[in-house]
Amino acid sequence: MTILRPAPAVQLHGYQQRWFLDRSRFKLGKFARQTGKTFTTTLEIVDDAFEHAMQERRTRWVILSRGERQAREAMQEGVFPHAKAYGMALEASEFDWVGDSGSHRALEVTLPGGSRITALPANPDTARGFSSNVFLDEFAFHKDSGAIWKALFPVISAGWKLRVTSTPNGKSGKFYELDTADDDVWSRHVVDIYQAVADGLPRNIEELRAGLADEDAWAQEYELQYLDEASSWLSYDLISSCEDEGAGKPEGYQGGPCFVGRDIGRRHDLHVIWVSELIGDVLWERERTEQKRATFADMDMAFDDVMLRYNVARACIDQTGMGEKVVEDAQRRYGGRVEGVLFTAASKLIMATQGKERFEDRRLRIPVGDVPLRSDLHKLRKVVGPTGVPRFVAERDDDHADRTWAIFLGINAAADLGRGAWRPVASGGGNTDHRDKDWIPA
Repeated sequence: MTILRPAPAVQLHGYQQRWFLDRSRFKLGKFARQTGKTFTTTLEIVDDAFEHAMQERRTRWVILSRGERQAREAMQEGVFPHAKAYGMALEASEFDWVGDSGSHRALEVTLPGGSRITALPANPDTARGFSSNVFLDEFAFHKDSGAIWKALFPVISAGWKLRVTSTPNGKSGKFYELDTADDDVWSRHVVDIYQAVADGLPRNIEELRAGLADEDAWAQEYELQYLDEASSWLSYDLISSCEDEGAGKPEGYQGGPCFVGRDIGRRHDLHVIWVSELIGDVLWERERTEQKRATFADMDMAFDDVMLRYNVARACIDQTGMGEKVVEDAQRRYGGRVEGVLFTAASKLIMATQGKERFEDRRLRIPVGDVPLRSDLHKLRKVVGPTGVPRFVAERDDDHADRTWAIFLGINAAADLGRGAWRPVASGGGNTDHRDKDWIPA
């Protein structure tokens, strides 16, 4: 039977057409950022449902994304408009999918003929919960990708199709293993930014590269290089494990004690203020201020704003060089809550070690998908000099890991203080305004 498919909702570029028309059972796509990998794969999924409907049959697809937000976007920005373009009525629903790992919000559509498409966050539990065709979206960024794979593969072994797409995320994880394996099982597609633009994607490559201003990020996110993790202090996998959709949002502040890190920079480097709130024993990023070539007055105003809006228990400021006066002025205004930190080989080793331990223990939450921050964290490297003394370096571009050092300063502010409960102690005649409070362990 010949299936006459309608034209897709938008004109596909050459690389999208090749991916869409490849109906291999096992298909892996390594795509540059924002080149439409999710959009094109959800088009194939809807097309498959359309073909089954024309043959009076039904099919089943599950989309496993790195988080609930990404799963929802795959449905709302992919499946829904594609179904409309095909003239296929759909019934959409949401429900709590309950498994051994807890409850997960799932979105599901039912299409003509009874075909169903479900999207939900990926974990080993949801991976083994369905017998269906599967789309692993941004698989290199899935937590526990190896465990997800072990749970998933027996489920799809009975002839189901598997689609795996992602941008690289370092030389680790199941996506890296699948992409670099020497086999002929997988149909592999590679689309870097140069190929995408050559095939018609309207992007200004030089403008993108200059705007990103980070060669590591450009190499990984757009040129699809797997960066060497051997000398990086924080691997991309470790960084991704602490990303959370709730981090980086000031409106999420719950009124608890906060810890601030402030890295001083002016002409060549960034001035960064990092604010985290202690929830249990986890530091949640609430806000990050970045300034370049700002006056000292503007930098101090940004710091004062943070100190007024949050219950700051302690702030650690880079006191090196131009930071001497900055620390002195801040201590005059806020007293013992402000601590200056001189950047020496010893102090940087202590802060970097504390920071890495936070990442390894998952006692830190940073925003999801913040490319400059992720690249900044990854660029820090530990090297050993001729005297055997370790030191930390970062490649120079528009900054040298200023965001990372602001975070490490904030973690240092919470060191030895963040494992117990905290309570405010008012000073200055019992004034209850949090600006005049010190915080002490309860």
